[in-house]
Amino acid sequence: MTVTRRRRIVWWLRGAALASFLVYLPGYFSSRQGGLVEVERWLNHPVPLLGTAVALAVASAVAQVEFRTRWAHIGCAAVVSPLLVIGAAVGALAYFFGGEGRLVDRTPDPSRSDHVLSVTDIAFSIDPVYRVELVTGSGWSARHWGLGTWEEEDGFVRAEWSGPGRITVTSEKEIQVFTVDEDGTLSSPEVTSRAR
Repeated sequence: MTVTRRRRIVWWLRGAALASFLVYLPGYFSSRQGGLVEVERWLNHPVPLLGTAVALAVASAVAQVEFRTRWAHIGCAAVVSPLLVIGAAVGALAYFFGGEGRLVDRTPDPSRSDHVLSVTDIAFSIDPVYRVELVTGSGWSARHWGLGTWEEEDGFVRAEWSGPGRITVTSEKEIQVFTVDEDGTLSSPEVTSRAR
């Protein structure tokens, strides 16, 4: 392989690695408070996207090295091939089994249909882990606001609309009441301990 062709391949691999990383960034930023729901759903996949970026960066580093002997080719292939296979398997498993969780409840605000309270079981195991979110808007402009995540030992009971623009999250230990502003943002919760 000529030096010019090798350089061209190296830069194509590095460009593809950078593109994979840049595709992931909007998904990562959309996973934060007030992020766009659809952008997060489509692009917040760190294992496949960042794994691809790392694999392409490693491939570009390997392509840059000039191997002169046959044993150098064989040694490089023996080291890199299993890493690529393992990385592809982990990426595929994360993509297919690392979904968005199981929707438990989805309830619109009694006074406005564009504010929806959702409870999702995001656990990868049998023990439930409940994520409670407020979704405002619809379609590509929908944004999400996290109220919290409760594991089984937290004793999550329910999340519900306790009135127009008011969300009550009840656990065995406490009651949290959130107020939803007109723009969909949440106030700090009023926390009350539950008597046992």
